[in-house]
Amino acid sequence: MQDQGATHAALLTLDGASAGPLSIRARSLAFVDPASQAVLQLIERVAPSTAPVMIGGDSGTGKELIARHIHTLSRRTGPFLAINCGAITEHLAESELFGHEAGAFTGAQGRREGWFEAANHGTLFLDEIGDLPLSLQVKLLRVLQEREVVRLGSRKAVPVDVRLVTATNVDLGEAVSAGHFRLDLFYRLNIVQLRLPPLRERLADIEPLAKHFLTLYSKRLGLPEPRLGEAALDALLAYDWPGNIRELENVIHFALLVASGQEIRPEHLKLAGQPVRRQLPAALPPAPFASAPPPPSHENPQQMLRRAVHGFLEAPPEGLLNSVERLLVEESYRHSGRNQVRAGAVLGVSRNVMRTLLKRHGLIGDGPGSDDTDTDATQLDQAAEA
Repeated sequence: MQDQGATHAALLTLDGASAGPLSIRARSLAFVDPASQAVLQLIERVAPSTAPVMIGGDSGTGKELIARHIHTLSRRTGPFLAINCGAITEHLAESELFGHEAGAFTGAQGRREGWFEAANHGTLFLDEIGDLPLSLQVKLLRVLQEREVVRLGSRKAVPVDVRLVTATNVDLGEAVSAGHFRLDLFYRLNIVQLRLPPLRERLADIEPLAKHFLTLYSKRLGLPEPRLGEAALDALLAYDWPGNIRELENVIHFALLVASGQEIRPEHLKLAGQPVRRQLPAALPPAPFASAPPPPSHENPQQMLRRAVHGFLEAPPEGLLNSVERLLVEESYRHSGRNQVRAGAVLGVSRNVMRTLLKRHGLIGDGPGSDDTDTDATQLDQAAEA
C-alpha cells in the first residue's frame, strides 16, 4: 500500500514479481472515491480475523488484489496462493485442491500436496468459486468444517489452517436458487461479504489510476511522461468502463504509445466503439415531491430526505436515479456559489469529478459565455486549488 499525497487517497499496486500463479486482471487499485474508501475501511476491520471473506464484483475490478491485501493485513505466516476454479478441469480439480497419493489415478506417479496443504497457515484465494462443481462443493464444505484434508488415494486426514477468500462475478444467491451452488457452503463462505464497485461507480479513482499508469508505462518504455490533459480526463470520467481497471490500464498504455507531444488528449484514448454514458434527463419531474405530505417540523434533514425519497418511490418517474443525482449536483453547485471546488467538497468528490457531473447534466458548458467560464467562480476555483 502506498500513500499518494496529502489527501486521504491511497494506491494499492502489485508488480509482476509478486503476481503469483494467477493472472491479475487488475494490478492497481485506488482508494480515493468514497465508495472505494468504504471498502478499504471494511477490509482493514476484517483482515486480522480468520473469518472467510467473499468478494463480489465485475471482472477487472481488482478482486484478487483485494484478497492479497487482506492476506497482508492478516499477519498470517503462511503464503498467499490463488487458484481460478473456472480454469481447472473437473476430473483434476479434487487432486488440485486436496492432493493425491501415488497411484491414486492414472498418471499419479507420486505423492502431491494440494492447494490447501500448500497454503497452510496462509490464505487461499478461490476465484470464480461459482464454477466449482457440486461434487467438489461437498468436499470443500467438509474441509472447512473439519479443518483437515484427505488426499486422493489416502485415508489419513491432514490438518490444515487456511484462511479462505473467495471471489465471484455472478450472483451466488441466484446460483443457489438454480441448484448450481450449495446453500450450506454459501453460508459458510459468506461470513464477510465485500462488494467491489465497478469503476464507473467510483469516479474519483479514475484520475489517480490514470496518472499512475502513465508513470508506470512511461518508465517501462523509457519515454518522457506526458501530462494528462483536462479534456482527456473529462473523457475518461464520462466513459462507462465495461472492462474496469484493466481496461483503463490498456487505454492509458495505448495513449502513451500514440501521443507524440507533452499532453494526452482525447484523440489518443482508444474509447471509440465502446459504450459511453448517455446524456441524462435535463429536468427533474416535480410531481412525486409535490404529492408527498409536508414533513413534521421536528424532523432532521436526513429524515426529511427519506420522506422525499418515499414520495418518489410511490410513483417513480423514468430515470429516477439520474434525476435525483441531477438535483443533488445542481443544488450543491448553487449552494456553493457556483464554485466547483466547494461543490465537490460538499459532495466529497474532486473538482474534476464535480466538473464532469455538471457537464453530464448540462449545468455547465464548454464554450465562452457558459456557466463554466464565470469569472468569479473560476477565480475561486483556482484559489482553492492553489
